[in-house]
Amino acid sequence: MFKSKGLEKDMVASAAAIAQRECSTVDQQPATPVSTPVSCIGSGMSIVGNVECSGSAQVFGRIEGELRATELVIGEGAQIEGSIQAQEVTISGRVKGTIRAIRVSLLRANVEGDIIHRTLSIDEASVFEGMSRRVENPVERRTDNAAESSSSTAPKAAQKKTVPSPSVVPPAVPASNGALQPN
Repeated sequence: MFKSKGLEKDMVASAAAIAQRECSTVDQQPATPVSTPVSCIGSGMSIVGNVECSGSAQVFGRIEGELRATELVIGEGAQIEGSIQAQEVTISGRVKGTIRAIRVSLLRANVEGDIIHRTLSIDEASVFEGMSRRVENPVERRTDNAAESSSSTAPKAAQKKTVPSPSVVPPAVPASNGALQPN
């Protein structure tokens, strides 16, 4: 009986020591960065409408609408038709629409639309058709309206000022005998 009580005390002491170590490790965990969950839209999913994610997101499916996230990965095979707004965007899929992000990376991507960014990298396997504009804070709302109003008025002003230049040589008119004569 004495031996079993001693064994029992040793087991209790060991359990207490283990519990104390686990608690001290738990107490230390908040000091290390905690990874946030990543939202994922799979390759079999298709969404029509706006998607807003408060953290990171990965898209492998199809979205037709506005897409907002903090960090965004558009994977191979993904198709986005609409605007994108994020802090950081990595695109390996297909996007048709405006992209607004601080950091934009195109890796084997196909993008048709404008990219408003602070930094932009495009690998040689990517296709980009559109306008790229560097701004200090591309995701800021005020910049959104200012950029849209300046871009919508600038082309109109340029179109109004575009006048065809007169030709230096007056056009020739064919004569009745087939020879060309000045007008």
